[in-house]
Amino acid sequence: MTYPKLTEKPGALETAAAIRAGKMSVTEAVDAAIGRIEQLDAEIDAVAVPDFERAAETAKAMDQAGPQGEQPLFGVPMTVKESFDVAGLQSCWGHESLTDHVPTKDSELVARMKAAGAVIVGKTNVPVDLTDWQSFNPVYGRTSNPHNTAHSPGGSSGGSAAAVASGMVPCEFGTDIGGSVRVPAHFCGVWAHKPTWGLVSKRGHDHPQMARAKGFVTAHDGVLSVAGPFARNAEDLSVMMQITGQYPLKRKGKPLKDCRILAITEYPGAPVDASVAEPTEAAIAELVKAGISVERTSSLIPDLAKQQDDYMMMLNVAMARGAPSPNGSRASATDWFDLLDAQAVNQAQWAALFESYDFVLAPPAPVLAIPHSDKRAFDEPMRINGEEVPGPSGLAWAGIATFPCLPATVLPIGSGIYEGAELPCGMQVMGPMMSDLDCIEAAREIGNILHG
Repeated sequence: MTYPKLTEKPGALETAAAIRAGKMSVTEAVDAAIGRIEQLDAEIDAVAVPDFERAAETAKAMDQAGPQGEQPLFGVPMTVKESFDVAGLQSCWGHESLTDHVPTKDSELVARMKAAGAVIVGKTNVPVDLTDWQSFNPVYGRTSNPHNTAHSPGGSSGGSAAAVASGMVPCEFGTDIGGSVRVPAHFCGVWAHKPTWGLVSKRGHDHPQMARAKGFVTAHDGVLSVAGPFARNAEDLSVMMQITGQYPLKRKGKPLKDCRILAITEYPGAPVDASVAEPTEAAIAELVKAGISVERTSSLIPDLAKQQDDYMMMLNVAMARGAPSPNGSRASATDWFDLLDAQAVNQAQWAALFESYDFVLAPPAPVLAIPHSDKRAFDEPMRINGEEVPGPSGLAWAGIATFPCLPATVLPIGSGIYEGAELPCGMQVMGPMMSDLDCIEAAREIGNILHG
């Protein structure tokens, strides 16, 4: 199986190892990343807020001081999503009226990555308010998919995925509530991980309007939303999760050949386009051929139609922070507690499923990278198998892991033809809560089987 490849540039750990071995300096690694951004970004527009001068100064100081302790990512240049606070860098979430918001303190995630030795060279593009599977806004413009610039890189972490896929940087961090990490990884052909909810702190990831009005940094994670890493291999994802996880992560150490796996490829009301279904079926066939046990049905699968209904209601209430919907209706406190009850029941059902299965495989989205549009992906129909399907239905494949707060790793599995373009296709590997490292390892083994 093949999938479109854009870069053979080294990953994060490989870059760090080369620096430690004296094969390159931090300055050389950072300068090379800046050079790649300057060369590629005129066409892709992934890096919304460059920080080249400070990155170069940081690199020079790191070369003089050397590694401080372990620092597994010593000298590795990286970017982060525009919505994360980085001291001294603009954070406006795509709003022209908020471009004067410049945080004075790093988000906790950025601080952890810096402490591990990473050098932030800039922040990447997003849609307005992080609410689209595209990444464009009136402040920073439109990010394009490096595989085909007429198509979206995904959203809301589209700039993140495009920066990694094009070779600008070896790793990134984005956020995910409606597939905003997994969908860009799927669209751009890179690796990514949606963590167990609450595992990675989102302190310092606040809407600038709220931060400016209330003058505080939230001490809690938003409902459903998580922060997750992008990379070009599983090993880098694993290290980034261990750096940023608030709780110790352990692996069961169970090889894939000894695992029982369930593939969910159909979802009520959320059809999957052939461009996604065909590489998914081909990947499953390769796993079975390699002796991996993959089952296709189970009575343990929760009521997915109800899960989607509950997820969409919770998502909409959370994104609006309880404000009235366009039709004037507003969720009550009773509605919210009913949703929390429904979520708890759903989580228990998934936990029961994972007593029998080690992992669940599923598409990250029903389509490959969508063509650019001036409307949000969810505000117009998606073309699936030649027919128009309501845009929000595609969120089911994000919600399958989001609503029950489960971890899910996306790996590239192949390619397909969508809207006339050959584009990458990914697969998500879901596991029980706090099995993040196991999901990443299972994805690594699956990748080895598919691509050698």
